[in-house]
Amino acid sequence: MLTQVSFAHLAAASAFSLLCAFAYYVVQLTRHELRIKKIGGVRAPRLTSNPLRAAWWFLDTAKALMRNEMLEQYNSFYDAATPECPDLVEIQIFPRERYLFTRNPEHIKAVLAGQFSDFGKGPRFHDLWRPFLGDSIFTTDGQLWHDSRSLIRPMFVKDRVSDLATFEKWTSKILTKLPPSGETVDIMDLLYRMTLDVTTDFLLGASVDSLSNPQSEFAKAFNDVQRIQMMLTSVGPFEVFVPRRRYNDGIRVIDQFIMPYIEQALALPQEELEKLSNSDKHFTFLHSIARYTRNRQVLRDQIIAVLLAGRDTTAATLSWAFYELSHYPDKFKKLRDEIISSVGRTRTPTYKDLKDMPYLRHTLNETLRLYPAVPYNLRGALEDTTLPSTPGNPPISVVKGDIVFYSTLAMQRRKDLYPPVSEKFEDPALFSPERWENWTPKPWQYVPFNGGPRICVGQNFAMTEMAYCIVRILQKYDRLEYRGDWYAQQHEAEVVGKPSQGVKIGLYEECVKVVGNPEPLGI
Repeated sequence: MLTQVSFAHLAAASAFSLLCAFAYYVVQLTRHELRIKKIGGVRAPRLTSNPLRAAWWFLDTAKALMRNEMLEQYNSFYDAATPECPDLVEIQIFPRERYLFTRNPEHIKAVLAGQFSDFGKGPRFHDLWRPFLGDSIFTTDGQLWHDSRSLIRPMFVKDRVSDLATFEKWTSKILTKLPPSGETVDIMDLLYRMTLDVTTDFLLGASVDSLSNPQSEFAKAFNDVQRIQMMLTSVGPFEVFVPRRRYNDGIRVIDQFIMPYIEQALALPQEELEKLSNSDKHFTFLHSIARYTRNRQVLRDQIIAVLLAGRDTTAATLSWAFYELSHYPDKFKKLRDEIISSVGRTRTPTYKDLKDMPYLRHTLNETLRLYPAVPYNLRGALEDTTLPSTPGNPPISVVKGDIVFYSTLAMQRRKDLYPPVSEKFEDPALFSPERWENWTPKPWQYVPFNGGPRICVGQNFAMTEMAYCIVRILQKYDRLEYRGDWYAQQHEAEVVGKPSQGVKIGLYEECVKVVGNPEPLGI
């Protein structure tokens, strides 16, 4: 009898709890709906309004990420779009968990510039990324963000970037790591290791020397953390189910590498730091920011953030450039001819040399058009606001706390944003540096470095490093072959988008006839 009563009470209590939970869900959803109307706009087309199907949708997206099919997945979202709202959709799984997805330049303009104060990284992004990037320039808003940018900017002024000694040091080393002429090499692996060396040298004054140590524990940890961080971000509210052991272990390895350099910098008295600032030779990014703060956590967070931006974006873009050039011998030759006519086969290029090579600049621009380094990004609504709609239609309401995902990759590959195909303008799906000779993108349709107040502070550094690396490699090699199935390559979307299969190529050294010697000599 007691058992029966207890079971009956338990069943009743469970049913009552479920009823209360359902009532709470409905009330909160209704309140959210009323706020959308109060803002003065409407909802975007929904991917689904069923919470269970929404949960399955996030699982599908995680699977697409692991299969390197994220772009196809992202573009498929717009199958649910309407003519009135063709490039913005939304999904809502819980009353306060609403996500909007866009590939519209006007929306990107709004969140990055036009309505800058309404959008930011937001508290959810900050909490999710804090173990990795802390309170750095990439995770904060308001005064914290402004302070971070002020700390970082002085090391990226033109006078600093135009000093090419660090680039020369490490590009010279990568040339020694390339195999004999014609042998296969994964150039992406070497480029990632080189840019890690460049960036740690620039930041800390001492490199991890990844080019000499391909099994670097630090490099492996950094890669692991990024991959898991992207998964945590892509699964939305279900990030709690993603295992974090390797993630936490990786962050410990990163910190163990970084912190001794921070202690060394903090051991220097303020007057010594000021003296170093007037002597470029030994002055590093860490010295620069240590002049303004003695907070170890602040120093650590900013270094990791710049390391992420400086290493991966540059290495991925260079990898895509060599991947594309390997498929177009005529474009490779045109680029090399410009380099040789500008700086010859051995002379070290100057900053001005790099800026005076238009086809080199067009090659990098075209690579970034097809493969923007950060293909997917987000902003959280810091206030109730709206996003613009098509002419004659009401705006889309965005409630404080909603998350807006935007994809520069998806936007920059929209054919409808480009001129018609012609002799002067190839299919926008194809790699064609020549298109930049007669075409300039419309505002906000080409944003590889973001835009607005948060535009990448290190873009000139990145473009200079990439141009320098290409020049030095092409000075030595006059032919490039892709080794493998060029069409099987996929876009792997971690924090930065990179070639999923590496870039396996053969590089052939130029052979020239020397007067009085009938045999060709490799140079």
